[in-house]
Amino acid sequence: MTTNEATVGKSVGSRAVRADGADKVTGRAAFGADMRAPGMLHGKILRSPHAHARILAIHIAKAEAIPGVKAVVTAADLPALPDVWELNGNLLVNYSHLSQNSMARGKALYDGHAVAAVAATSARIAEQALAAIEVEYEVLPHVIEVEEASAAGAPLLHDNLFTKGVDPVPEAPSNVASRMEMGLGDIEAGFAQADEIVEREFVTKPVHQGYIEPQAALASATPDGQCRLWCSTQAQFYARSLSARINGMDHAQLRVTPTEVGGGFGGKIVAAIEPVAVALSRKAARPVRLVITRAEVFRAMGPASGSAVRVRMGATREGRITAAELEVKLQAGAFPGAFVSSAVGRAFGAYFIENVKSVGYDVVCNIPKIFPYRAPGAPNTIFGVEAVIDELAQRLGMDAIALRLRNAARDGMSTVTGPVFGTIGAEDTLAAAKAHPHWSAPLGPGQGRGAGYAFWFNSGGESSASVNINEDGTAVLVSGSPDLSGTRHTLSMMAADTLGIDVRKITAVMGDTNEIGYTYATGGSRVTFATGIAAVEATRDVVRELCARAARIWEIPEEAVEWADGHARPAGANAGEFEPLSLAEIARTANTTGGPIAVAKSVNAPHFVGPTFGVHICDVAVDRETGRVTVLRYTVVQEVGRAMHPGYVEGQMQGGAAQGIGWALNEALYHGPGGRLENPGFLDYRIPVASDLPMIDTVIVEVPNAHHPFGARGVGETAIVPPVAAVANAVSNAIGIRLTELPLTPARVLAAILRGGGESG
Repeated sequence: MTTNEATVGKSVGSRAVRADGADKVTGRAAFGADMRAPGMLHGKILRSPHAHARILAIHIAKAEAIPGVKAVVTAADLPALPDVWELNGNLLVNYSHLSQNSMARGKALYDGHAVAAVAATSARIAEQALAAIEVEYEVLPHVIEVEEASAAGAPLLHDNLFTKGVDPVPEAPSNVASRMEMGLGDIEAGFAQADEIVEREFVTKPVHQGYIEPQAALASATPDGQCRLWCSTQAQFYARSLSARINGMDHAQLRVTPTEVGGGFGGKIVAAIEPVAVALSRKAARPVRLVITRAEVFRAMGPASGSAVRVRMGATREGRITAAELEVKLQAGAFPGAFVSSAVGRAFGAYFIENVKSVGYDVVCNIPKIFPYRAPGAPNTIFGVEAVIDELAQRLGMDAIALRLRNAARDGMSTVTGPVFGTIGAEDTLAAAKAHPHWSAPLGPGQGRGAGYAFWFNSGGESSASVNINEDGTAVLVSGSPDLSGTRHTLSMMAADTLGIDVRKITAVMGDTNEIGYTYATGGSRVTFATGIAAVEATRDVVRELCARAARIWEIPEEAVEWADGHARPAGANAGEFEPLSLAEIARTANTTGGPIAVAKSVNAPHFVGPTFGVHICDVAVDRETGRVTVLRYTVVQEVGRAMHPGYVEGQMQGGAAQGIGWALNEALYHGPGGRLENPGFLDYRIPVASDLPMIDTVIVEVPNAHHPFGARGVGETAIVPPVAAVANAVSNAIGIRLTELPLTPARVLAAILRGGGESG
């Protein structure tokens, strides 16, 4: 029998049943493609078949003449925005680049780049209109791989792109948008102290987030210049700012409502189709619904970066790592913006190493603009770092986790990115992994075991929440964070415990951009942390108001009232003189004690104060006849602060592991000789299914975060950082050959076995 385990005042830490669960499993929940409006038109996007081509002309007259076609939009219908970088929430953005990514201007820069869009009375007519649009292209040389794109003489995507972060400033343009370096200590002196030095180069391909729901948007513009937009988004305020700027609108003219989201993992933070839907609706003067296909998702919605990584590390015979050096080149896609800072900053951040140098390059190439994907940049570099750590352990004759524990980050340590760690659980997590029965279990013939270890900071930033008390003592919690993983419920749990009531008495909703204060994206492992702070602060203000109302009823000073277990109680000299008043009793008197009880709170939560650490252990079997890898056993050990809802936390840990296993073994986007994507669908882009995975064991390590009222840390991203390395180390150990290129397909593994030797791509 299923029961609600939450009790009054004790929601946090329980496995309370989520309120939206029934709607999700019965199909009542409304996702982006479910949105409808009277008189709605159907939108479709025409996309470039070329990876790199100059757009000489777009002829739309034939399409416009088709009966039922109400609007045709190209870049000519949108304002040209200045090529400058601005801060939007936690992201530095270039609106010119984002506009050109939504609709090509001058050049198509990747297969699938939008060049025109239509709105028509039916989807069939919209498809006919796309076929009638004639585009004149001058096909240009293209470049996909990051090493080729960064080489001298590579085909240039942008004539005005000059490498930032180098001195002197280059006089010639290139595809290298920027260089970033972080470091500590003296790297050469550190290597001079080492008894063993390992250096390797690694290659990864771009991978897709693999969300099940394609992007969808419904825009409805009115003659007075206002527009409503409903969309599947992780960031309704970001969708508003992008869509408004790209369409030359004021923010106040656009109201954005987030729908339920059928998966995002970072890929639905950037608004790519939403500005197009708004443009079509404004031109047609009717609502326009735009839902893209699975092929369009893969061809045009940004993946995670492919990369080229070089790692060099040195250690003493006793296992002390004395120096670590990294160089990483990340694919940015058609426009600058690869997540270089997290790639270089997270690479060695889980270790206490006194001499570190990390260099990263942001490299444009002819694939879609990179979008965030759960801990962006970190899995690329951790794959290389943890492989080198594994090899150092073998050369030193040390247990692989013991070596990591010997060099683990510790409280008060200064990180390579700047922040100083507070109280962290790195050593606790590694110790729990080393003590787990999985680590010492025997292996059979042809089997291998690998470990991966890493960390991720939670982001902070702007968040808003409001709490409204109803007349019967129930409450409504409105937050600005779209819910991807049950966060409405975890926010309700925190509010319930602050109020001292049952979580079932709180209804949580996602506010649109007109209903709640600015809130940055659901991403960066920030919602439970940052929006949780806003929700708790708003609820605490409600409690203070409830105490004030009780004081008026009793005619005693406010400071003589305390709140406990959902009741106002007289304290001090008045204790026992009055009967406690419940929240419901106070709510019923609102009209005579001060009016409605409602509080809104906006916060700017601190960044980088809640790092979490994770260790993944993976066992595999390798068929030496075919190269096929089977994952036999998998364990995730993660420090999570305090688990608000252990079930949700375990789901995040297991989901990250599953995605990382796919990244390691199967997943990659492949482009043919003409730069055309060859696997734009789940048949050929193969994410793991149930039969590919074992049961994933989880171990939650709790080290509360002092910067959060309930001790929460962000848990969503740490879980995807170690698994690529853990799987690759397991396969390498199974065959006795170091594998350095992903994915580890049967063909690649078999080729390595047949070649033999000490390493292989």
